[in-house]
Amino acid sequence: MTSATAGRETVFTYGAPALKYGTGSSDEIGYDLTQYGARRVLVLTDAGVAATGWPQRIAEGIETYGVEAVVFDGVHVEPTDVSMRKAVDFARGQGEWDAFVAVGGGSAIDTAKAVNLLTSNDGDLMDYVNAPVGGGRAPSSPLKPLVAVPTTTGTGSESTTVCVLDVLSLRVKSGISHLRMRPSLAVVDPRLTVSQPPEVTAASGMDILCHAAESYTAKPYTEFDRKRPEDRVPYCGSNPLADMFAEQSLRLLSWALPAAVRDGSDLKAREAMALAATFAGLGFGNAGVHIPHANAYPIAGQVRDFHPSGYPGDEAMVPHGMAVSLTAPAAFRFTFDAAPDRHIRVARLLAPDYEWPGDLRDHLPAVLGQIMREIGIPNGIGAVGYTESDVDSLVSGTVKQQRLLATAPREASEADLAVILRESVTLW
Repeated sequence: MTSATAGRETVFTYGAPALKYGTGSSDEIGYDLTQYGARRVLVLTDAGVAATGWPQRIAEGIETYGVEAVVFDGVHVEPTDVSMRKAVDFARGQGEWDAFVAVGGGSAIDTAKAVNLLTSNDGDLMDYVNAPVGGGRAPSSPLKPLVAVPTTTGTGSESTTVCVLDVLSLRVKSGISHLRMRPSLAVVDPRLTVSQPPEVTAASGMDILCHAAESYTAKPYTEFDRKRPEDRVPYCGSNPLADMFAEQSLRLLSWALPAAVRDGSDLKAREAMALAATFAGLGFGNAGVHIPHANAYPIAGQVRDFHPSGYPGDEAMVPHGMAVSLTAPAAFRFTFDAAPDRHIRVARLLAPDYEWPGDLRDHLPAVLGQIMREIGIPNGIGAVGYTESDVDSLVSGTVKQQRLLATAPREASEADLAVILRESVTLW
């Protein structure tokens, strides 16, 4: 390594999809697809979103531009390796596609990313899942254009290079991450989010909040070892550009999240939530997230019998945004010493009028607890079925998420993670 590249990092990277935002923007997707030269596209969604009529309406709008649109509504909420393979098999069995359109939450968008990857490249899903869970293989061929149309305000998947899935045989969540998987175009139409039940709004809203807070408090890019160009990864640490998006997201959430949960028809709040989700995605999709998200994977993956209101009731699940939020207060208490000013800044952006008289390390956890109680998030991991006896198993799942833990501003040992999880059994 030469002296020009030795030592600490001096470079951060930034990537984002093209963005079309605003009421009515989803009516223009057919035109947008013609700009990619598409003649035949697959629209992916889940049954719940399909029931709103939006995916079919979007498909019909696409066809008015002379583009054939086939709708696949078999996406699984909180996708698994099994459900993603079914979607891939459907797409591979239906001939060639020029582009893909995902209409739904992170589940639909992540499934579309996997379908795009595996109809453009050979191999099995697990070949590409991040190591050590999967093979960590990178795609060798370019992917097709992917238009992401979020109907939930939370995941930010329309902006990121990552798709997340449950690996059922291992009872763990993992993901696939590569720059080529970022959608080509994000179309954010707030009208599509109005049908979200309040429980979904609350859980996905906490996902936005944690995206912004984790990226803002992530290990700064300047504290990583210098990388060679070919070794750069999408999550490069907190940086000025990602910080700007995170701050604006938190400002919007401070009023829009409780307002949207109280009244789903409040279009002003819905528009602000859609913007907050977009801003947070543009931030964390480059800076990264850390301990709350790493903990969330085993919390969701090892669920036994929790059935959240507002979600399909046929199987147990802990929705992703809910799972992320449940250890966030304890995680941010742990990371406080690495960046006190940033943790206090997050708390004050979320609750400008909230005066905290105690230890400042408890300021952000207290604000998070207040928000979570107000919008109906369960009281810790104990409320979704876990006890202290589950902590060792959860820690084992968390340490598999090294891609996320690497971005934490303070290194967390297995013992540290166990303390965070124990503190999260009950939050208030």
